[in-house]
Amino acid sequence: MNSHFRKQADHRHQAQIQSFYEPTLRLLIEVYERKKSNLRSKGYDEKNAAVTRIELSQKIASRLKITIWLAEQVITSLIRADRVISFGGYVKPKGEKP
Repeated sequence: MNSHFRKQADHRHQAQIQSFYEPTLRLLIEVYERKKSNLRSKGYDEKNAAVTRIELSQKIASRLKITIWLAEQVITSLIRADRVISFGGYVKPKGEKP
């Protein structure tokens, strides 16, 4: 396979991953808000809320009917694109301090 076709395949894969950005960000915000609410109801500081990458990838795979591998690729791509904050095994929506 020559490099021209390989670039097309890579571009299609990247476009497929990017097509999941918005639904993933909406899901991340939904789960993050639930985590904040749980901390608030128990009397803890809601600034400590975060979502584990594993939990998010499982929810993405379940909600969007994709594989966990592809869900992990979407999360990794969001981190590289600086659309979410990542620290350790956790992620937060952009605009929140870790």
